[in-house]
Amino acid sequence: MITRRTTIISELQRIGIIIFGAATAAFGLNFFLIPADVFASGLTGVAQFVNALIPISTGVLLLVLNIPVAILGWIKVGRLFTFYSFLHVALTSFFLEIIPVQGLTGDIMLNAVFGGIIVAIGTSLPLRFGASAGGLDIIALVLARMSDRPVGAYFFILNALIVVSAGFAFDWEQALFTLVSIYASSRIIDMVHTRHVKCTALIITKKADILRERIHEHLTRGITRMPAKGGFDATEKEVLMIVITRYELYTLRQITEEADPEAFTNIVPTTEILGSFRKDD
Repeated sequence: MITRRTTIISELQRIGIIIFGAATAAFGLNFFLIPADVFASGLTGVAQFVNALIPISTGVLLLVLNIPVAILGWIKVGRLFTFYSFLHVALTSFFLEIIPVQGLTGDIMLNAVFGGIIVAIGTSLPLRFGASAGGLDIIALVLARMSDRPVGAYFFILNALIVVSAGFAFDWEQALFTLVSIYASSRIIDMVHTRHVKCTALIITKKADILRERIHEHLTRGITRMPAKGGFDATEKEVLMIVITRYELYTLRQITEEADPEAFTNIVPTTEILGSFRKDD
């Protein structure tokens, strides 16, 4: 059973990762992308775009743009996930204000690639600890839950709008380098976290009833239960199969470790699903 001390250490670790991620993302923006006029993905790119039109700092704009998104996420996605996501946004805005904007190279390609990579590291690390960079992540999740389209489709559409807007408002070369930055970011996010938006968890446990109840308390996902028998000791077990998004991996891991520390969990990528996805479907 997870003790109170373990929970506190886990929360401190999560907050530490969020602080580090926010500082890393702000460094990538202020030292690479912003000096080169290359936009990042998501609402960070939107904040850069608006900053190029009106004299308000990118950090302040990022925070303001994420307030309505945080309210939406609080209602539609989950309170804890939204809280930690908005904390990451607020800290990123803070670091954007205190870290000076200073270009390290005049090569726009280097700025686009290295800026995209560094920002991606800062925004993807929190994904492993039950948070996100806010903004586009939450919007895409809400839109996906309201329709039958995958989350990735909304990421593509919303980021494409940023690229096209940059091309029409400023310069198409700048827009193409923005696309390079977004591509580099997406590759790093895949490497740091997981290559698929949806994953299938196969949990082999002797405490299926307890684990099922705990999962349904925290995740709105259906569970398929299958009987199983141990290959070495022939003990009776069950396999719980659940399809989740990559944002829910951290929560599922915590639930499993607390309900049954001896459970064996295998996470496999899911490229496509047919039929119901949410528990209330």
